[in-house]
Amino acid sequence: MRAAAQAGQAVRETVSGLPRQFWWLWTSTLINRLGAFVVTFLALYLTVRRGYSPSYAGLVAALYGLGGAGGAMLGGVLADRVGRRRTQLVAQVTAALITAALGFVADPLGIAAGAALLGLASNSSRPALQAMIADLVPGRDRVRAFSLNYWAANIGFGVSAAAAGFIAAEGYVWLFLGDAFTTLLCAVVVFAKAEETLAAPAPRSATEKAPAAVTLRDVLRDRRFMAVVALTFLLSSVTQQGSSTLAIDMGAHGLSARQFGLVAAINGVVIVLLQIPVTRALRGHGSGALLAAGSCLLAWGFGLTVFAGTVGFYALTVFVWTLGEIVHAPAAMSVVASLAPATARGRYQGMYTLSWSAAAFAGPLAGGLTLDHLGRGALWTGCAAVGTAAGAGYYLLLRPRPLPEPTAEPAPSAMSLPS
Repeated sequence: MRAAAQAGQAVRETVSGLPRQFWWLWTSTLINRLGAFVVTFLALYLTVRRGYSPSYAGLVAALYGLGGAGGAMLGGVLADRVGRRRTQLVAQVTAALITAALGFVADPLGIAAGAALLGLASNSSRPALQAMIADLVPGRDRVRAFSLNYWAANIGFGVSAAAAGFIAAEGYVWLFLGDAFTTLLCAVVVFAKAEETLAAPAPRSATEKAPAAVTLRDVLRDRRFMAVVALTFLLSSVTQQGSSTLAIDMGAHGLSARQFGLVAAINGVVIVLLQIPVTRALRGHGSGALLAAGSCLLAWGFGLTVFAGTVGFYALTVFVWTLGEIVHAPAAMSVVASLAPATARGRYQGMYTLSWSAAAFAGPLAGGLTLDHLGRGALWTGCAAVGTAAGAGYYLLLRPRPLPEPTAEPAPSAMSLPS
């Protein structure tokens, strides 16, 4: 009973004090991810149901990622220019329509074009959502808020991944229609319950004009922020090995696709179970320290894979790097929000999202080439080295800076004393 009471208190402390609108956005994230069927099963649909080659399925996945990279930037700009709420609504409704249409398209060119457009529309809503959360939640609570939203996304994804297999058994078209329905329902929640949070820049005085809007060029000139983006790209390239070269490495040890699926599922289970308690345990720590710790856990978890050869050991490595993911992801989004001017949070979140989209292309490519030409030892020790370097970079970049000591004022001279 005491343990249950303590657990209940921990949950209450973690979820209390956040604005009501945040919880509607949290609900919309959960609904959207509960129906995230298509991307997960797209390769299987193309090869099994449509009879296309694995190469074509890979091309379609790459086009989806390319569209997502464009969507990250487009969504960020629109979130700052026309508003967070409007950008989410247009992106979600468009994504729902494209998803439903893809379920009935058989032409290879049509499927490829639809996948690119779906990536563009789907990813356009993310910077707007993250900017809206940053607008709503004060800085001291942002890590907690982003952590809770990340938790909702993983709960939804876990349920959708489990349900998708049963739905596909009734026909793959239902995956597309179900995904489209939940995306549209997500838009309904935003339309009914979310209010616009983008505020126009206020002039400093009645005679002074409002400050000029921040452009993408200004974002690129923000050296500190772009350093965060570069470090995130490096770390994300490491995390991409979990969905690419890890399966190849396990297969080389004679493990089956089913065993890989069970090991990969540990990622979602650990996030659902530990996101809230870990976030609560680490509250009060600076973002630089959290990003450094999360990066090192991710790096060393992947580095441990060099010793893996059994299902149990692979499961251990996934558990370790998932802990790093739990610590890193919400802290990184909070840092981006704190570095961005209030009227440019969409652009900043879009650039941050772009770093993940670029890594989704570069990470598997670099991992595959390393595994092919240098071997598994170089791959996994390289992951440990790159991730640790990223963690050190985060810490040095974001560590608290001591305030300058006040200089003593010189004593008045005799010439200045009043007569």
